[in-house]
Amino acid sequence: MLGLTFLSIGLVYFCSFLSFCGGVETAQKPNVLFIVIDDLRPALGCFDDRILTPNIDQLAEKSVKFTQAYVQQAVCAPSRISFLTSRRPDTTKLYNFRYYWRTFAGNYTTLPQHFKQNGYFTASVGKIFHPGKASGKNDDYPYSWSVPAYHPPTQLNKTSKVCENADGTLHENLLCPVDVAKMPEKSLPDIQSTDHAIGILKNISSNTVKEPFFLAVGYHKPHVPFKYPKDFKKLYPLSSVWMPSNNFFPPGLPTVAWVPYDDMRKREDVASWNVRYPFGPIPLNYQRMIRQNYFASTTYIDYEVGRLLSALDEAGLADNTIITFKGDHGWQLGEHEDWAKFSLFNEATRVPLFFHIPGVTTKKQKKQGETFQFINTLKDTKLKEKHLKRLNDLTAPKKSSISADLTTDAFVELVDLFPTLAELAGLQVPPTCPSNPFKTMLCTEGTSLVPLINQTVYGKKDSKIIQWKNATFSQYPRPSDYPCSLTDLSPYENITIMGYSMQTTKYRYTEWIGFDTNDFSKDWNKVHARELYMMDSDKQENYNVANKESNKDLIIELSGQLKDGWRSSLPIFKND
Repeated sequence: MLGLTFLSIGLVYFCSFLSFCGGVETAQKPNVLFIVIDDLRPALGCFDDRILTPNIDQLAEKSVKFTQAYVQQAVCAPSRISFLTSRRPDTTKLYNFRYYWRTFAGNYTTLPQHFKQNGYFTASVGKIFHPGKASGKNDDYPYSWSVPAYHPPTQLNKTSKVCENADGTLHENLLCPVDVAKMPEKSLPDIQSTDHAIGILKNISSNTVKEPFFLAVGYHKPHVPFKYPKDFKKLYPLSSVWMPSNNFFPPGLPTVAWVPYDDMRKREDVASWNVRYPFGPIPLNYQRMIRQNYFASTTYIDYEVGRLLSALDEAGLADNTIITFKGDHGWQLGEHEDWAKFSLFNEATRVPLFFHIPGVTTKKQKKQGETFQFINTLKDTKLKEKHLKRLNDLTAPKKSSISADLTTDAFVELVDLFPTLAELAGLQVPPTCPSNPFKTMLCTEGTSLVPLINQTVYGKKDSKIIQWKNATFSQYPRPSDYPCSLTDLSPYENITIMGYSMQTTKYRYTEWIGFDTNDFSKDWNKVHARELYMMDSDKQENYNVANKESNKDLIIELSGQLKDGWRSSLPIFKND
C-alpha cells in the first residue's frame, strides 16, 4: 500500500474518513462514485476550451487529472471488463462481446465485487459492464452488485426510427438531435440513468442504506448514434466547427491498421452519403456535422453529470465520497480520415481520467451544495455567449479551461483503477498477477496510482517513486490485412492478427502479428505490419517511419520492449 500513509497524514480530514489510515482503523469508510462515459475521448473543456463542459471541468479542477491515461482495447466490452477486473484482454480473453470471462477465462474478482465483499452497498446504473453475454447476461449480478443493475427502459428504443429528417420523415440516423418531449416515455436513457442514480443518493441520505456505497453510473452518449436533446446542437454552429489538421489518410499507414467504420455506415443518413468502401472519404460538410453532433452530445452528458454531482452534494455526501471519472475508450473524429474506435491510434486509446478525493484534492466545505454547483449550459446566457465567442475565434490555439494544478502527464492505464480505489478506501490492494493468472481470483495487471497522486498533490520531495511506468500497452484484433466488414469487431473464429501497441514518451510503436484464438498463441515471427511514430516531431501519428532503414536498430529495441510487455514497465519504488 505504497503512498497511502503519506496521502492520509497530509490532511487530517482525509484521515478521518479512511477505513485504513496509517495502520489505524477508523469508523467511517469513504463512499465511491464511479462515473464512466461511453466513447469519450479527452474532448472536454479542461483539455480543449472550445468544448463546453463546465460541470465536468468543475470536477476536474477539484481532482487529480491524468492527461496520459490509456485503455487496453478500444471497444466497449473488452475495455470495461479489463478495467473492472484489472486484467488485460489477453487475460480476460475477451476481444469482442461474445464471452463471459468467469466461464471463459477465469473467475476473477471485479472492482465492485471487492468493495461488496468488504461491506459496501454496490449499485450499477446505466452502462457499466457491457450488457449481454460479456457480463453473464445479468451485468455480473449478484457477484458485483448488491441489487440488480439498472438499465434505463428507453435504451430499448435505441434502434427506433425517431430521427427527423428535413422533410419530417423519421429514420434511424447517426445524427439525431431530438425533441425529448416527442420521445418514448418523454425521456432519453442518460436522463433516466441520472434520475435513478439521484434516487439512490436520496435513499442513502435518508439512511435507507446504512453501509458505505460504491455507486457506478455509466452514460451512453456520446456513443453513436448521436441521439440527444436538440437544444445542445445550438451550442455548436456548424460554421464554427473546426476540423483536425490531420484529416487525411496517413502515408505509410498499413491497411491492417485502418478502420472502415462499419458501425456508422449502417445508419440511414450515412448510407445516403454514398461513401466509398472501405477508405472513403466522407464529404467535408458531413465530417463537420459528425463533429458537431459529437461535441453537442458531450455537452449533453456534461449536463447530466452536473445534475448527478449536484445531487451528491445536496445529499450531504460529497465530503465523504471519492469520485473517479473516465471514458471507456476514445473515438476518432476525422483524424487520419477515420471515424471510429476499434484502432490503436491515440484518439481511440487515450481517455480523460480524474480522481476527486475530499480533503486531499479539495477542502471540506462548510455547507452542503458548495462543492458541486450545477451549471445549466442551456440557461446560463453569459456562459453561452462566452462559449460562442470562443468558437468564433478560430485562430486562437486550444487550451485548458481550468488551471494546471493537480495535473500529471505520467503514463497511467485503466487497469490501474482497481488497485487505486482499493488503496484509497483502505481495502486490500490486489497483488500483481502471476505470469499464469487464470486461476488467481484477486490480482492486478495494473498498479495503484496512490503514489502518483501523492506526488502530484504534495510534490516530489517525499515521493516514494524512483521511476514511474515508462510505457502503456494496448491491443486490437483483426481478421485480415485488408479492411472488411469484420474489421471493426471480428468473431473469434475470424481473428488471425493481433495488433500490440506501446506508447512511450518518445515513440508509439505497434506490431501486427499472427494470432491463433484456438490456443490464444502469439506468433511474433509472423509480423504483418509495423508502425512507428516519433512523438517529438509527430504527436498526431501521421507519418509511419517503421520501414526506414535508419530506424532499424530502434525497431529491434522497441520490439523487444513490446514483447517484454507491461511487467517490464511497472514503477520502481523506494523501500519503506
